[in-house]
Amino acid sequence: MRRDQRAKGLLYLRGLLLDGRRKSMQPMAGRLGVDHQQLQQFMTSSPWPVQDVRAHLAWRAVRVGRPQVWVVDDTGFPKDGISSPGVARQYSGTLGKVGNCQIGVSVHAASDTASCPLSWRLFLPAVWDDPDAAARRAVCRIPAGEGHRPKWRLALEMLDELAATGLRPAVLVADTGHGANADFRHGLEARGLAHVLQAKGEMTPMA
Repeated sequence: MRRDQRAKGLLYLRGLLLDGRRKSMQPMAGRLGVDHQQLQQFMTSSPWPVQDVRAHLAWRAVRVGRPQVWVVDDTGFPKDGISSPGVARQYSGTLGKVGNCQIGVSVHAASDTASCPLSWRLFLPAVWDDPDAAARRAVCRIPAGEGHRPKWRLALEMLDELAATGLRPAVLVADTGHGANADFRHGLEARGLAHVLQAKGEMTPMA
């Protein structure tokens, strides 16, 4: 990473850590006393290796936090407009209802005293694959090969990437949003991952 990119990266990190509810570019820039374009350019134009950074953070989280379990979960981010990547009217457990929001899928390492994300993905609803979403995709710089994938598949992809770096959970837990999905359960079994999943009352035991 170039020196100027490193400086902008530290600036962006400071903006995230400062007090303030909104963590988008302009509010953070206002709190930092800088032009928001500096932060925008860092996020949209810096060619730093995301995978390497995530792997480093994941290993550090596991060493320091000593997690008992990994947690697969979804988080909703309410939005007012339609321009943010992946935004759509969809169910959010965070909101407890259907609303205009983005959804992030994450794998967290958790203990009885701490929790830290090991990996995360932005869920892209199927409507973002429609031809009439082409303009929004272009503005958001969503790659042509990136399309809708169900949340359970995003979770398995993250677990595979973490496993490739040498990280596997002692036990993986998830709520019924994932536990009720047979494809997700089969994926965990195929990978030999111990898991405890919340299930719906009408589900029958697997043979």
